[in-house]
Amino acid sequence: MKQTLQVRLSQHLALTPQLQQSIRLLQLSTLELNQEVEQMLATNPLLDTEEEFTVTAPELAANAPAESGTEASAGESESGDAPELNAEEFGGTEREDWENGTERDDFDGIRELPSNSSGASGDDDGERESQEFAEATLAEHLTQQLAGHYLSPEDRAALQILIESLNEDGYLEDTLDEIAASLADDEETREELLDHLRIALRLLQSLDPAGIAARDLSECLVLQLRACPKCPAQVVAILICKGHLELLARRDMRRLMAETGADEHILREAQGLITRLEPKPGRRFARGAAAAIVPDVIVRKVGREFRVMLNPEVAPKLRINELYANALRATRGGISNSPLGGQLQEARWFIKNIQQRFDTILRVSQAIVERQRGFFTHGALAMKPLVLREIADELGLHESTISRVTTAKYMATSWGTFELKYFFGSGLSTEAGGEASSTAVRALIKQFVAAEDIKKPLSDSALAAMLEEQGIQCARRTVAKYREGMKIAPANLRKAL
Repeated sequence: MKQTLQVRLSQHLALTPQLQQSIRLLQLSTLELNQEVEQMLATNPLLDTEEEFTVTAPELAANAPAESGTEASAGESESGDAPELNAEEFGGTEREDWENGTERDDFDGIRELPSNSSGASGDDDGERESQEFAEATLAEHLTQQLAGHYLSPEDRAALQILIESLNEDGYLEDTLDEIAASLADDEETREELLDHLRIALRLLQSLDPAGIAARDLSECLVLQLRACPKCPAQVVAILICKGHLELLARRDMRRLMAETGADEHILREAQGLITRLEPKPGRRFARGAAAAIVPDVIVRKVGREFRVMLNPEVAPKLRINELYANALRATRGGISNSPLGGQLQEARWFIKNIQQRFDTILRVSQAIVERQRGFFTHGALAMKPLVLREIADELGLHESTISRVTTAKYMATSWGTFELKYFFGSGLSTEAGGEASSTAVRALIKQFVAAEDIKKPLSDSALAAMLEEQGIQCARRTVAKYREGMKIAPANLRKAL
């Protein structure tokens, strides 16, 4: 076999560390970005926040060379990197409080907790109360109530075991026998522990919130009903919760009347009692611990135009620590021969990539606002069909980049705060030959259901017929898909007793 030499030309894409970091920062949420910044600040001494830089400014003025005293940020350093992210650069000096109008879909429970957004958004007292409440967990809330109870060490230990066994909804998932078996080896100790657990459970279920430490939904509702004033409707409601919740969910009035012996009026009162109960007593504590949504972009109407700006609260203000940078320049051999030279370049890359991240988010947001002007003027019913490729082609970016930008990034508008993905949706054909956005169709279905007669709720076929009257061709199966996606129950379950 004869050996030969051949020359071949080929192209391949190589992802440099800087490009990999840029892609990774782009897909992070605001919370994840803050964590990334904190980690970088902790590991790289050449990177500073604006506040830290301000403290060292007098010292820099005294020690830095004359030519470096004019450097305002890492972007104006000798490497030519991007300047510091400044709130004023994006119009951040004009800021107004936006009311978070994001709709809360909470259909897995029997009722939705009252909203705290009814008060003024600038109420400092309300914000302080919310922050204090968010700091208290369910376990802490229950432990505080036990401060005034005299308990033996064994009972107090049993209570602590049960509190630690509660899930985030406030339910006791494991049985008392299982808990005792996991903590005690011999039979005698297990029985003694089981007695203490039974006593502790009765005490725990008497605490606030009502329904805590229940083993299932039925027991949770019954515990709450027992705390209500006694009346015929309360007695019937307890009977329903103990053994007939499925009949109540199916709105089977005849069977309920037969099983409980109550008339229609009492059944309606009992249903009213049950619907006001909280199926997840620990939910409000879990919500307090959840991170609040902070919008990345704010849209304001100025005259007839919509102005898009970055939220100055989410943009980290970073710059190079010039005290260390100047010290590196003064060393023999310069920055390139210093062990910290690599960290200086890493800090410059990081600042540049963060600015590039926010620049891309701003560009995509501006393109979305231009395409969806109808939404910002009239609401969800005026949403137009929009796909990622349209924005990608307009901005000269890859479709995957648009997908990263629109994931876990939020826009505050006069209609509420929405994820950027909310503004994208497929189109449905209309009689006029155009297309209607699937988001607008969902909003229309929601509007129809909200205005329906609860005694004769609209079926999926009826909703499809009503959409057709509006000129939108939507099959019954598509209506059912959209309805389920919005967590709206079918017609037979929406029917009132």
